[in-house]
Amino acid sequence: MIRRTGKMYLILPICALLLGSCALLKPRQETAKETTAKPAKEKLVFIDGIATPREGKTSEHRTKNRNTSIYSVPTGVNSIEEARPWQFKYAQLLDLPVEDVVNEKLFGFIEDWWGTPYQMGGSSKSGIDCSNFVNTLMAAVFQINLVGNSVQLYSQVKKLHKRGELQLGDLVFFAINRKKRISHVGIYLENDRFVHASSSAGVMISDLRESYWVRYYAGAGRIN
Repeated sequence: MIRRTGKMYLILPICALLLGSCALLKPRQETAKETTAKPAKEKLVFIDGIATPREGKTSEHRTKNRNTSIYSVPTGVNSIEEARPWQFKYAQLLDLPVEDVVNEKLFGFIEDWWGTPYQMGGSSKSGIDCSNFVNTLMAAVFQINLVGNSVQLYSQVKKLHKRGELQLGDLVFFAINRKKRISHVGIYLENDRFVHASSSAGVMISDLRESYWVRYYAGAGRIN
């Protein structure tokens, strides 16, 4: 019995040492696994819903359910804010790209007179007729002094026989009365549009391709 008890005293410390070494080795192995495992790819999600990966690449920003493109941004314009309000207005009226509407002096004059009511013989912003509007615009914008009504202006111009010859500043004439006599005049702009003082809506821009103006078109001319 004495010998067995001595052996037991020897066995117990050895078992305790073995158990302790196992306990120490286990957390070390788990730590090694954590350091060797590949990190998962995470994304940072911001308040506005735009996610960017940790690699540092920039994500594409988009605005959902909103059409912010009133007009297509033309070539050479860095942002829609660079164009001015009058360019948008007259680009739409002339059906032209915004970057092609650059004559601020011309369109500023038209804008200043826009909607002025028609008045036979009138020459002010309280009322103006077609020939006086043409004479006023040509003097202010093109520095060309003209005098006379639509019939007299028609006799002063170099006639253009083809509409394809029309250029900015040419005069366009119409015979609206029953006698087929020249009775209305306007100034050609671009893209078949012309500005004039109409009896129905005052100073405005119209389209030569409209059936009304096609019907009464009498010709065009250029001031030499």
